Amino acid sequence: MGKYVELTVSNFDEVTKEGVALVDFWAPWCGPCRMIAPVIEELAADFDGKAKICKVNTDEEQDIAVKYGIRSIPTILFFKDGQVVEQMVGAASKQAFADKLNALL
Repeated sequence: MGKYVELTVSNFDEVTKEGVALVDFWAPWCGPCRMIAPVIEELAADFDGKAKICKVNTDEEQDIAVKYGIRSIPTILFFKDGQVVEQMVGAASKQAFADKLNALL
């Protein structure tokens, strides 16, 4: 079963540079972030081997959040080969996230 990847400054570029990645910018105190957390875990299992499902704790990794201009959370960035190609702000359905991922694969 797939598991999401916790991203930090040290592994962010390496993980997102190839293929498709969903990156969830979140924080422990954020209600909507906690609401979509189970969805992110389900996506990690569903897309295991096809796309990387990742999370960035914005409290701990502020440099990454600043680099990508994250102003509100949850913000979901979709990467393809190291480039941001889609962005979603706020909670959304599992299907909405899956549709974006499938379109990039």
